[in-house]
Amino acid sequence: MRPLNIGLTDEQRQGVIELLNQDLSDSYLLVVKTKKFHWDVVGPQFRSLHQIWEEQYEQLTENIDAIAERIRALGGYPIGTMEGFLKAGSIKEQAGNIPTATDMVALLVDNHEQIIRNLREHIDRCAEEFHDQGTADFLTGLMEGHEEAAWMLRSFIEGEELQPDGSQPETRKTPVGV
Repeated sequence: MRPLNIGLTDEQRQGVIELLNQDLSDSYLLVVKTKKFHWDVVGPQFRSLHQIWEEQYEQLTENIDAIAERIRALGGYPIGTMEGFLKAGSIKEQAGNIPTATDMVALLVDNHEQIIRNLREHIDRCAEEFHDQGTADFLTGLMEGHEEAAWMLRSFIEGEELQPDGSQPETRKTPVGV
Protein backbone atom coordinates (compact mmCIF):
# COMPACT_ATOMS: atom_id res chain seq x y z
CA MET A 1 0.00 0.00 0.00
CA ARG A 2 1.24 3.44 -0.86
CA PRO A 3 1.97 5.47 2.32
CA LEU A 4 -0.63 8.08 3.19
CA ASN A 5 0.59 11.67 3.28
CA ILE A 6 -2.40 13.50 4.79
CA GLY A 7 -0.71 15.37 7.64
CA LEU A 8 -1.24 12.70 10.29
CA THR A 9 1.38 10.29 11.57
CA ASP A 10 0.76 6.55 11.42
CA GLU A 11 0.26 6.61 15.20
CA GLN A 12 -2.33 9.42 14.96
CA ARG A 13 -4.21 7.63 12.18
CA GLN A 14 -4.12 4.34 14.10
CA GLY A 15 -5.52 6.04 17.21
CA VAL A 16 -8.36 7.56 15.20
CA ILE A 17 -9.06 4.26 13.43
CA GLU A 18 -9.35 2.52 16.80
CA LEU A 19 -11.89 5.10 17.99
CA LEU A 20 -13.83 4.85 14.74
CA ASN A 21 -13.95 1.06 15.01
CA GLN A 22 -15.46 1.44 18.49
CA ASP A 23 -18.07 3.83 17.05
CA LEU A 24 -18.71 1.45 14.16
CA SER A 25 -19.22 -1.41 16.61
CA ASP A 26 -21.68 0.53 18.74
CA SER A 27 -23.60 1.66 15.66
CA TYR A 28 -23.80 -1.88 14.33
CA LEU A 29 -24.97 -3.28 17.66
CA LEU A 30 -27.56 -0.50 17.94
CA VAL A 31 -28.91 -1.15 14.45
CA VAL A 32 -29.33 -4.84 15.30
CA LYS A 33 -31.18 -3.99 18.54
CA THR A 34 -33.32 -1.36 16.80
CA LYS A 35 -34.32 -3.82 14.06
CA LYS A 36 -35.11 -6.51 16.64
CA PHE A 37 -37.35 -4.13 18.58
CA HIS A 38 -38.93 -2.96 15.27
CA TRP A 39 -39.92 -6.56 14.62
CA ASP A 40 -41.07 -7.40 18.17
CA VAL A 41 -42.91 -4.30 19.39
CA VAL A 42 -46.59 -4.70 20.32
CA GLY A 43 -49.17 -2.50 21.96
CA PRO A 44 -50.95 0.79 21.35
CA GLN A 45 -47.81 2.55 20.11
CA PHE A 46 -46.94 -0.23 17.65
CA ARG A 47 -47.39 1.78 14.47
CA SER A 48 -45.56 4.86 15.71
CA LEU A 49 -42.63 2.92 17.15
CA HIS A 50 -42.46 0.56 14.19
CA GLN A 51 -42.14 3.57 11.86
CA ILE A 52 -39.67 5.58 13.92
CA TRP A 53 -37.43 2.54 14.41
CA GLU A 54 -37.43 1.87 10.68
CA GLU A 55 -36.32 5.46 10.07
CA GLN A 56 -33.69 5.16 12.77
CA TYR A 57 -32.20 1.87 11.61
CA GLU A 58 -32.04 3.18 8.05
CA GLN A 59 -30.10 6.24 9.31
CA LEU A 60 -27.86 4.01 11.43
CA THR A 61 -27.13 1.88 8.36
CA GLU A 62 -26.03 4.98 6.46
CA ASN A 63 -23.86 6.00 9.43
CA ILE A 64 -22.28 2.54 9.56
CA ASP A 65 -21.26 2.81 5.92
CA ALA A 66 -19.89 6.33 6.43
CA ILE A 67 -17.85 5.26 9.48
CA ALA A 68 -16.43 2.26 7.63
CA GLU A 69 -15.51 4.44 4.66
CA ARG A 70 -13.83 6.98 6.98
CA ILE A 71 -11.76 4.14 8.44
CA ARG A 72 -10.72 3.06 4.94
CA ALA A 73 -9.90 6.66 3.94
CA LEU A 74 -7.48 6.77 6.89
CA GLY A 75 -5.80 3.57 5.72
CA GLY A 76 -7.45 1.22 8.18
CA TYR A 77 -9.85 -1.68 8.00
CA PRO A 78 -13.26 -1.66 9.65
CA ILE A 79 -14.33 -4.39 12.03
CA GLY A 80 -16.74 -6.64 10.16
CA THR A 81 -17.81 -9.45 12.47
CA MET A 82 -20.33 -9.67 15.30
CA GLU A 83 -17.57 -11.07 17.52
CA GLY A 84 -15.48 -8.00 16.75
CA PHE A 85 -18.40 -5.61 17.26
CA LEU A 86 -19.27 -7.17 20.64
CA LYS A 87 -15.64 -7.00 21.74
CA ALA A 88 -15.03 -3.37 20.67
CA GLY A 89 -18.45 -1.88 21.39
CA SER A 90 -19.99 -0.57 24.59
CA ILE A 91 -23.59 -1.47 23.64
CA LYS A 92 -24.86 -4.71 25.15
CA GLU A 93 -27.15 -7.19 23.45
CA GLN A 94 -30.72 -7.58 24.64
CA ALA A 95 -30.79 -11.36 24.27
CA GLY A 96 -33.18 -13.80 25.84
CA ASN A 97 -36.25 -11.65 26.42
CA ILE A 98 -38.66 -9.34 24.69
CA PRO A 99 -39.13 -6.14 26.71
CA THR A 100 -42.35 -4.14 26.77
CA ALA A 101 -42.63 -1.31 24.24
CA THR A 102 -41.82 1.25 26.95
CA ASP A 103 -38.78 -0.76 28.08
CA MET A 104 -37.63 -1.10 24.46
CA VAL A 105 -37.74 2.67 24.07
CA ALA A 106 -35.93 3.21 27.38
CA LEU A 107 -33.19 0.73 26.39
CA LEU A 108 -32.68 2.45 23.04
CA VAL A 109 -32.56 5.87 24.73
CA ASP A 110 -29.88 4.51 27.08
CA ASN A 111 -27.93 3.14 24.11
CA HIS A 112 -28.11 6.39 22.14
CA GLU A 113 -27.01 8.30 25.24
CA GLN A 114 -24.08 5.90 25.74
CA ILE A 115 -23.02 6.49 22.15
CA ILE A 116 -23.36 10.26 22.62
CA ARG A 117 -21.06 10.13 25.67
CA ASN A 118 -18.56 8.00 23.74
CA LEU A 119 -18.67 10.34 20.74
CA ARG A 120 -18.04 13.39 22.94
CA GLU A 121 -14.90 11.72 24.26
CA HIS A 122 -13.85 10.59 20.76
CA ILE A 123 -14.39 14.08 19.32
CA ASP A 124 -12.11 15.56 21.98
CA ARG A 125 -9.45 12.87 21.48
CA CYS A 126 -9.53 13.19 17.69
CA ALA A 127 -9.07 16.96 17.90
CA GLU A 128 -6.69 17.27 20.85
CA GLU A 129 -4.72 14.02 21.00
CA PHE A 130 -4.64 12.98 17.34
CA HIS A 131 -4.98 16.43 15.65
CA ASP A 132 -7.59 15.10 13.21
CA GLN A 133 -10.14 17.90 12.96
CA GLY A 134 -11.83 16.24 9.98
CA THR A 135 -12.75 13.15 11.98
CA ALA A 136 -13.74 15.30 14.97
CA ASP A 137 -16.14 17.18 12.68
CA PHE A 138 -17.43 13.92 11.19
CA LEU A 139 -18.10 12.52 14.67
CA THR A 140 -19.85 15.73 15.72
CA GLY A 141 -22.38 15.18 12.94
CA LEU A 142 -22.95 11.60 14.10
CA MET A 143 -23.38 12.77 17.68
CA GLU A 144 -26.00 15.31 16.68
CA GLY A 145 -27.96 12.55 14.93
CA HIS A 146 -27.89 10.39 18.07
CA GLU A 147 -28.99 13.37 20.18
CA GLU A 148 -32.02 13.82 17.94
CA ALA A 149 -32.81 10.09 17.95
CA ALA A 150 -32.61 9.96 21.76
CA TRP A 151 -34.86 13.03 22.05
CA MET A 152 -37.44 11.50 19.70
CA LEU A 153 -37.49 8.25 21.67
CA ARG A 154 -37.51 10.02 25.03
CA SER A 155 -40.73 11.77 23.98
CA PHE A 156 -42.48 8.38 23.83
CA ILE A 157 -41.80 7.52 27.45
CA GLU A 158 -41.82 10.92 29.10
CA GLY A 159 -44.28 10.76 31.99
CA GLU A 160 -44.62 6.95 31.80
CA GLU A 161 -41.72 6.08 34.05
CA LEU A 162 -42.59 4.87 37.54
CA GLN A 163 -41.41 6.39 40.80
CA PRO A 164 -38.97 4.29 42.90
CA ASP A 165 -41.96 3.09 44.99
CA GLY A 166 -43.72 1.83 41.83
CA SER A 167 -46.32 4.62 41.68
CA GLN A 168 -47.03 6.78 38.65
CA PRO A 169 -45.23 10.14 38.63
CA GLU A 170 -47.18 13.34 39.15
CA THR A 171 -48.61 14.88 36.01
CA ARG A 172 -46.03 17.07 34.37
CA LYS A 173 -46.90 20.73 34.47
CA THR A 174 -46.28 22.88 31.43
CA PRO A 175 -43.74 25.60 32.25
CA VAL A 176 -45.12 29.15 32.34
CA GLY A 177 -44.88 30.85 28.96
CA VAL A 178 -44.82 27.64 26.92
